[in-house]
Amino acid sequence: MLSIQNLTKTYPGGVRALKGVSLEIPPGMFGLLGPNGAGKSTLMKILATLLEPDSGSAHLDSLDLIADKNATRRLLGYLPQEFGVYPKMSALDLLNHLAIMKGITNRGERKQLVEGLLQQTNLWDFRKKALGGFSGGMKQRFGIAQALLANPKLIIVDEPTAGLDPAERNRFLNLLSSIGRNVVVILSTHIVDDVRELCSRMAMISNGELLIEGAPAQTLEAIKGRIWTKIVPTDSERESLEKSMQVVSTHLVGGQHEVRVYSESSPGLGFTQVDAELEDVYFLTLARHQRN
Repeated sequence: MLSIQNLTKTYPGGVRALKGVSLEIPPGMFGLLGPNGAGKSTLMKILATLLEPDSGSAHLDSLDLIADKNATRRLLGYLPQEFGVYPKMSALDLLNHLAIMKGITNRGERKQLVEGLLQQTNLWDFRKKALGGFSGGMKQRFGIAQALLANPKLIIVDEPTAGLDPAERNRFLNLLSSIGRNVVVILSTHIVDDVRELCSRMAMISNGELLIEGAPAQTLEAIKGRIWTKIVPTDSERESLEKSMQVVSTHLVGGQHEVRVYSESSPGLGFTQVDAELEDVYFLTLARHQRN
C-alpha cells in the first residue's frame, strides 16, 4: 500500500503545485487524472525522489519514500513524461547498460533479465536497432522495459500515451495492464480513456488539490441518469444551450455539434438520455471546482 499524506509543494515565484494532497493507493493500476498544470507531474517527481516536498509524507508499506531516497530508487520503476535515449545505441545495449547501473552485475542474470524484458515489451525483433529509429510507441515500450529492471514494487508512468497513434496506444495500454497486477502502478494522465480502460481506482486533481477519489464505477454512479445529449446544427444554438444549461461537453459529429448536458430531468425537446461516461465525470468535476 502506498500512503501519501498532506504533500505540499510551492515553486519559486509562489506557484502552489500541491496543496495538501493525501491518497491511499493499493496494488494494481491507479489512475491520476487532471488537466495539464494540475500538479500531477510534481506529485510523480516527489514520489520518484526527483523533487523535495515542502511538507507531508509518502510511505510504501514501512518505507519512507522521501527520507530514504536510495532505498526508494532500488524499488522504483519510473517512466517520465519526457524520456530520453541514446539514439545511436541499440535497445539491447542500452537496456544492458541500464541494468548494470541498477546494480545487476551478474552477467548471466542480467542477460536473462534484459532478454526477457525485450520479449515482454515486444521489442525482441528490434533489439539491435538503433533507438533513434524507434517510433514513439516503441520508445515508450522501451521506457517500460527500463522501468521494470530490478523487479520494482512501485511503478510510475507520467503521460505515457500522449502523441501515440491508436495502434501504438493499444499496444502500450495492454503492456501496462499485464504488469499492473501485483505492484503499485500509478498512471498519471489527462487522457480519460486511459484510466477508464485500465484502472480499478482513480483520483483527480486540479490546481494542486484532490477533487475526487474512488473506483471509476463509483464516480459514475453519482451522475447516473442525469446525462442528456442533443445534436444541434449551428454554433448559435450551441452557444444558447451553453448559456441556459449545464453543458458538460460538446463534440463534432458529422459536422454538427453533439451537446452533452447534466440535468436532474429532461432538459426539453430533442434531448435523449444516455449512459454517463467517465469523461462526463471529468468535465463536471473540473467545472464545479472552477466555479468554487
